[in-house]
Amino acid sequence: MVLVKEKNLLQDGGSPPPRRRGRPPMSFDVGLDTSATTTAICIVDRHDATIVLETSVPTDPDAIFQVLKPYAPRLHLVGHEATGWSAWLHRELEARGVPMVLLETHHSARMLEAQCNKTDRNDARGLAQLVRSGWFKPVHAKSEDANRMKLLLAHRRVLKRKLMDIENEIRQSLKMFGLMAGRRVQRATFPQRVRELVASDPLLSLATESLLKCWQVLGTSIATFTSCSSSLPAGKSCAGAGARYPASAR
Repeated sequence: MVLVKEKNLLQDGGSPPPRRRGRPPMSFDVGLDTSATTTAICIVDRHDATIVLETSVPTDPDAIFQVLKPYAPRLHLVGHEATGWSAWLHRELEARGVPMVLLETHHSARMLEAQCNKTDRNDARGLAQLVRSGWFKPVHAKSEDANRMKLLLAHRRVLKRKLMDIENEIRQSLKMFGLMAGRRVQRATFPQRVRELVASDPLLSLATESLLKCWQVLGTSIATFTSCSSSLPAGKSCAGAGARYPASAR
């Protein structure tokens, strides 16, 4: 059983404890429990699991780095779970020279379930000990170019679904009045075909025209996304940032 003794918990980062004569140089592992607003930080001694620092800062790369900066030369690994903003934090902190590792969320959650009290502070402490022990599953951190490509494709998929919803709504609503657009109608001629069907009915013409305008705007936007994603270099945009963290370095 490891006895964890808390040292001075400095809110401003402070400075690392001095090295004792006759002991190997101290190195530290760090756990970051991040949310959309705040990040709990726990720094532990890699050799004896002593907690060196616990604090909380806004979820901002500069604020987090200011806490880690005094320990930078002795940092071994800084671990955090994969979240919606983890790729951004990972890139920004790596650019500042911090040795980052991204932890698989489900595996980390199962390890943290053993804790009695579920708090941000305790989660950061658990992640720090998880990184220190090496019992974690590293996951791939996507590059900024890959996330940009993902954004284009995800937004295009949403627009495509809405376009299909509007098209199906127009087709189904006209069937109640015996007006069939036909399955073989091409996208380019779909608005013209629908307008011809409802031209003799002012109410149907008014109701359908609004949907047709939305349908056409969505179609134009989808074409723009398609052109943009096709013009980006596939190798640059879809490649991730680095490979999985080597197990030998844990």
